[in-house]
Amino acid sequence: MLTTEKVKQAAEMLKPVIRKTDLIYSSDLSKNNEIYLKAENLQITGSFKVRGAYVKIAGLSDEQKAKGIIACSAGNHAQGVALSAQKSGINSTIFIPSTAPISKIEATRKYGAQIRLVDGVYDDAYNEAVKFQKETGAEFIHPFDDEDVIAGQGTIALELLEQLPDIDAVVVPIGGGGLISGIAYTIKTLKPDCKVYGVQAAGAGSMYHSIEQHKRMELPSVHTFADGTAVKMPGQKTFELCEKYVDKIVTVTDDEVATAILTLMERQKLVAEGAGALSVAAVMFKKLPLDNQKTVCVVSGGNIDVNILSRVINRGLLKAGRRVDLTIEMLDKPGQLKEVSKIIADLGANVIRVSHNQGGENTDINECYLKITMETKNLRHFCEIKHALVNAGYKISEER
Repeated sequence: MLTTEKVKQAAEMLKPVIRKTDLIYSSDLSKNNEIYLKAENLQITGSFKVRGAYVKIAGLSDEQKAKGIIACSAGNHAQGVALSAQKSGINSTIFIPSTAPISKIEATRKYGAQIRLVDGVYDDAYNEAVKFQKETGAEFIHPFDDEDVIAGQGTIALELLEQLPDIDAVVVPIGGGGLISGIAYTIKTLKPDCKVYGVQAAGAGSMYHSIEQHKRMELPSVHTFADGTAVKMPGQKTFELCEKYVDKIVTVTDDEVATAILTLMERQKLVAEGAGALSVAAVMFKKLPLDNQKTVCVVSGGNIDVNILSRVINRGLLKAGRRVDLTIEMLDKPGQLKEVSKIIADLGANVIRVSHNQGGENTDINECYLKITMETKNLRHFCEIKHALVNAGYKISEER
């Protein structure tokens, strides 16, 4: 059974292996409350997953270790298992969905694991890993539905209670549920009045829907760039623990997550992956009742592929109204572009792309379209520019 003593033993076991991650106060995120960030993105291997993986692997018998270990993961658990196996001198085979970022796959390979890519998402990799385990007899290290793994993740709660004894609430990302199960059990056992909230991506809300229906639900598919939480069905143990100890679960959109990643980079100088920024997105977009609460957002990982990062930044800028596209319908005559540019420049925006097109078959012969992409401060600033253009007699036919 999961006990606080087991979590405390896990913490002792992890002392020489992991780092106690910082708890960072965020003045930018604090609105009528105090928001702190638990920076597990700065953990070794770049995420919290090494905690549970190491605790599970270190507790195996010599006979089990001799058979080798198997795991499946979208990337972060894979790295945790590979590193833990390397430290213990054990052979490891990791099944990874082909949709996982290349950076996570290569980082796992660097720790000496045998990599097997599987078409699909986490659940597809899991099925292949289970089949391989039956063929070989190797020990399967489950990424979330295992009490030793959950105990390892619960060590984060022990650190939080030490770092912020008067904590009122903690917001935790959810994929399969191992992280929030460990944190929720430990927090509620040691400080029952502290609220524990979970966050999932709207396109991968398996735990959200399961808690709603009071039974485990399997999604037909998952759609989110937060690959670390792209799980079709939560674990049995994690579902039961969440139902008992988690106060509320909410969902956030991919656009909201992208905005949170951008905010963490700009304001906190922290790089978070999609899964890692779920908690911050929930706070930024006021999904939870956190007024006058000392609240910790667990930033669970920072292993984001740089190719995805550039797209995420662009999406975050669009969501925040800091990069906008505007199409203006006007007469095709000299001086128009100069006048439009002056209005935009005088209001402090920066034009980064211009496209001039003659009108189509449904417009007057002497009309044209001017498509402008510009950098603005925020949505309010964009509205000021739009009103100024309209007041100058220009017709805006499209915006985004």
